[in-house]
Amino acid sequence: MVEKEQAKRFYVSGYVQGVGYRFFAQRAASKIGLHGYVQNLRDGRVEVYAIGPARKLRELRAELKRGPSGGNVDGVSEDESEVLLEFADRFSIEYEE
Repeated sequence: MVEKEQAKRFYVSGYVQGVGYRFFAQRAASKIGLHGYVQNLRDGRVEVYAIGPARKLRELRAELKRGPSGGNVDGVSEDESEVLLEFADRFSIEYEE
């Protein structure tokens, strides 16, 4: 049975900028087999947008809570999102304009 793809936006707060968090999130998502992007936000959080089955999205959330060794994650919130086809074939690091 093929699991239905869905999309979520995770917002990670804490000491998560300037510590390699985006690279950590990109590696974790790629290893799990998810597509989407990660970017720093101006308010100090990191946004992770991911597309995939619910089971894999839960796995990513657990990794995001753990974070890289140089960082310190205070919390991870999530919102349902629409599937954005421009990110459906890769997981990239984006830069907020």
